[in-house]
Amino acid sequence: MALRPRTLTRIASSTANGRRIYSATIKSPLLLDYTKHSPEKNTASTTLQLFSWGRGASGQLGGGIEETRIYPSPVATISLPPNFCLSRAIPGRLSQSLVNSYLPQIEVGISCGLFHSGLVVDGELWIWGKGDGGRLGFGHENSVFVPTLNPHLESPVKSVALGGLHSVALDFLGRVFTWGYGGFGALGHSVYHRELLPKLVEGSWDGEINHIATSGTHTAAITKSGSIFLRKLYIWGRDEGDGRLGLGPGRGPDEAGGLSTPYEVKALPVPVAAVSCGGFFTMALTEEGQLWNWGESDAFSTANSNYELGRGDKIGGWKPQPVPSLKDVRLVQIASGGYHSLALTDKGEILSWGHGGHGQLGNSTLHSRKVPEPVEALANEKITYIACGGSSSAAITDNGKLYMWGYATDSQLGVPGLPEVQSSPVEVKFLSEDDGFGNLSVISVAVGASHGMCLVSRSGY
Repeated sequence: MALRPRTLTRIASSTANGRRIYSATIKSPLLLDYTKHSPEKNTASTTLQLFSWGRGASGQLGGGIEETRIYPSPVATISLPPNFCLSRAIPGRLSQSLVNSYLPQIEVGISCGLFHSGLVVDGELWIWGKGDGGRLGFGHENSVFVPTLNPHLESPVKSVALGGLHSVALDFLGRVFTWGYGGFGALGHSVYHRELLPKLVEGSWDGEINHIATSGTHTAAITKSGSIFLRKLYIWGRDEGDGRLGLGPGRGPDEAGGLSTPYEVKALPVPVAAVSCGGFFTMALTEEGQLWNWGESDAFSTANSNYELGRGDKIGGWKPQPVPSLKDVRLVQIASGGYHSLALTDKGEILSWGHGGHGQLGNSTLHSRKVPEPVEALANEKITYIACGGSSSAAITDNGKLYMWGYATDSQLGVPGLPEVQSSPVEVKFLSEDDGFGNLSVISVAVGASHGMCLVSRSGY
């Protein structure tokens, strides 16, 4: 497979001790500029901005300092051609059909880990935040406070998924790389020590991987195939008897509560196209949008005690099963939190279920939901994108508005003045001052434990 040439030009900035330095002002720094490379004069472009908010003591906000942002503030500006698109391998999201799929397009994507953040633009990975365990992949464990290009990935990156103390990347050759803390087998490298640099996962799969997802300690990958009937799901990482790996008796942890090599989920009787990893459970979508899930079953704890599987009872288990109430519903995206989940239907309706004690279900109460139910407060909106943090949730509407709800103690909902628990969706407002970029429309969002990020498209610039 030939690698396409780079089309973006990075903008130089001042550095100190190897770090890029800039302030988190309204006029955010120009991180990448497509137009500088274009051979045509007056080339049309689209301006994207990356915003962040919440607690950033470890640098995960990207503003260059330890800080807490109570509302979204810009981190970086990116100039792209008008036909850019979101990554076609977003964890938990079915690949979107493209109008001009025969034309080369620049793909963008974002991800939030526990205390680190990542941005993928045109195959390049920019990463920053807490560095312990090597989760940033720079060969050291120092924290990095601004978006910094990781030069250690040998081919263009298609998608990134950030976990607790580790990171996962999928390249355009269909290969998976992991780095960071390897406890519980989270890296899939047959060992449990840390990796300070990205390392290829030597899975037993044939061919390429085209979809990845991760949580705090377990990871999943789906193989690519010309036929959807040949796609297979592989999984590795922490299990400890709760069944989140879906491998069954005798196929679980090899030592220390984890499985350190990828293993096919053979009990899944249908091919899947997207996967999402929750705290102690896993969800997968078929190409037709049917939801299967498993996990949350432990002989030493209350099984499925928060109704994470959405089946109406507290019976968990390692064996993948469909969610009965969604049998006739087509989903296009799923998102998993610590103990709750969201799903997006092809009609633009958002569903939630599981633990609601921090308001993360958006149902105006702190009650858990046994089965997927609509988020009534957003019933009049058409939702196009969803995301989960550990105990918080987010949704984007078709007109580019961002809503958030759930745990707000670290300002991770991006709205000042909220109570510690926000049990109904609230619109996230952006700075109204004229910054010269024109109106904004949110196109993607990612949520970590105590911070969030979003990409916005600016018009009128």
